[in-house]
Amino acid sequence: MDQSKAVKAMEKHGIPGRDAYDLPTSEKRFPDGAWYRMEISGIERPGVLSALIDEMNKRKIAIHRVIAVVMGATLLDKAELTDFAQMAADAKLEVILTPGPRSAWDTGRQLVTPEGAFSGLRFRGSDQLRHVISDIMRCIDIGFRGFLVIDEGLLWLLNQMRKAGDIPEDIIFKVSIYAGHASGAGGKLLQELGAGTFNPIGDLSLPQFASIRASCDIPIDFHVMLAESFGGYNRMYDAPEIARTCAPCYYKVEPGPACAAGPGALYKPWTSEEMLAWWAREKVKYAQIIHEFIQANCPECTMSDVGAKDLAIPKV
Repeated sequence: MDQSKAVKAMEKHGIPGRDAYDLPTSEKRFPDGAWYRMEISGIERPGVLSALIDEMNKRKIAIHRVIAVVMGATLLDKAELTDFAQMAADAKLEVILTPGPRSAWDTGRQLVTPEGAFSGLRFRGSDQLRHVISDIMRCIDIGFRGFLVIDEGLLWLLNQMRKAGDIPEDIIFKVSIYAGHASGAGGKLLQELGAGTFNPIGDLSLPQFASIRASCDIPIDFHVMLAESFGGYNRMYDAPEIARTCAPCYYKVEPGPACAAGPGALYKPWTSEEMLAWWAREKVKYAQIIHEFIQANCPECTMSDVGAKDLAIPKV
């Protein structure tokens, strides 16, 4: 078949007909005009957040967003969540909270089988949707304004609730790497469903990333470092070109043995707070190194200051 027909059909709907091998400079920016921001994952408890804030102040490096309580916000009590929100608000940090419970906590075992794993992480039935929405509402009442979402169905429903005034209009939703999106069509879909930002899979090529940027307008979140359970790579030297071709973007720093699955998973309720705090400090150091690489190789690319006005900073 003549592939030019497919190219024309794709481009008619705003999706590039091929990956962007010419790596064009993105003309899109954050509202403050910046090209990139920094994101740190695995800030599981207030003590870990305290260590991160202390380290970013020592190093004088802006951290803009934290992905928090990946083990599930259900497992922090109200006092812990309140302390977390207050610290983040004082430091002008956006918090993307991870609600729970999630499908992996359920009685079903399909998800952990070799075939079932291809089905992905999705919520099972209306009861699970009710549970996770209740947890989100609980955290909204405490003051949080950003939440991590994996399930497109949940994203659609939350967006409908936001439009209807069932939850505040300033709430934002970030779509996780666990949703598995890897193309411009996926990015465009998530934007249309109400995502404010999304995390494609991390091992795509630069032309593939650039084609995603051409397809959607919301910020894209890039894993510059990712746990060994995901492949264990370091893409620090790609950071300048990612900033140039894919702005606006977040650089996501998440090294370690594993994130949320397997025996080495860091984001579990029984993981030592002291160890997680040490990791948070290391991640801030890596963010500083990434920023230095970008400024040395693409100095026209600017980073947002701390506390940019469009960040989903907790309201306490």
